[in-house]
Amino acid sequence: MANIKKKFSRRTIALFWTLLVGVVVAVLIKMEQISVLYVLVTLSLVVLLLIVGFADLEKVRVDGSDGAPQDS
Repeated sequence: MANIKKKFSRRTIALFWTLLVGVVVAVLIKMEQISVLYVLVTLSLVVLLLIVGFADLEKVRVDGSDGAPQDS
């Protein structure tokens, strides 16, 4: 099971999300729905701040590992 490859890499998924958000923003600007855009941006900033606020950054090492022993 562990040897099964994922279909898309994390970078590709991030690119898809970025493209999707860009299209949504462009459509909202084109339709002159700036008030909806303000609400969405405000909510996304609140979610981002909550994620950063609750992130456990004490246990993360410089190399990106979490310090837990690896299963071989």
